[in-house]
Amino acid sequence: MSAPDRLTSYLHSLEPENTPLLAELRRYAGEHDVPIIRRETESFLKTVMRMLRPGKILEIGTAIGYSSIVMAQNSNAVITTIENYEKRIPVAEENIRRAGLEDRISLRRGDAGEVLPALSGAGQSYDLIFLDAAKGQYLIWLPCILSLMHEGSVLIADNVLQEQTVTESRFTVPRRVRTTHERMREFLYRIKHHPALESAVLSIGDGISMSVMLPGGRDNHTAVCRCQGQLNK
Repeated sequence: MSAPDRLTSYLHSLEPENTPLLAELRRYAGEHDVPIIRRETESFLKTVMRMLRPGKILEIGTAIGYSSIVMAQNSNAVITTIENYEKRIPVAEENIRRAGLEDRISLRRGDAGEVLPALSGAGQSYDLIFLDAAKGQYLIWLPCILSLMHEGSVLIADNVLQEQTVTESRFTVPRRVRTTHERMREFLYRIKHHPALESAVLSIGDGISMSVMLPGGRDNHTAVCRCQGQLNK
């Protein structure tokens, strides 16, 4: 076992046992190859919920509802979560029901590229946005996401290091993932240099970025929220 693997195993060993439902969902995700947040990312999210105490959360990427449930159980927030994969939506809805959180977690069916502009057009804003969906779309969705933030809002994006491949030249990664690789590198550059944001990139799990909208940040965000029609470019 390599040193990083030993460190991860040690950190996992420190975690207290999860609730029976979350433990069951983590087993289900492993058996059915469903991508959910890693255990160290889960621990980070729990701590952030207690620190920030957000009132409204937007999650982009529901999967089976695991991270929505984690955030709801560690805050008093009302959560809107977006999912496009039809086969997982009934599973997520049933898990949310089993957790007794139907009154606080609302699942929006559809592509984020269509739902985000609708939320922005309706004047919605969120205290925290958790981005954990198609990695090649983070950059495309960023203008819409910023339009849904207010001063002090926090954006957390998961899996931004892509198994450390973001450090590699585009020519060393497989051709099929080069677009995603390039977009993720550009996403990280944008959030680190955007005048509306203060951002950190952390090597937790497969990498997390955490950005807060600065005072006057809305004035420094001028991009129009237009995600539709751009998803396959």
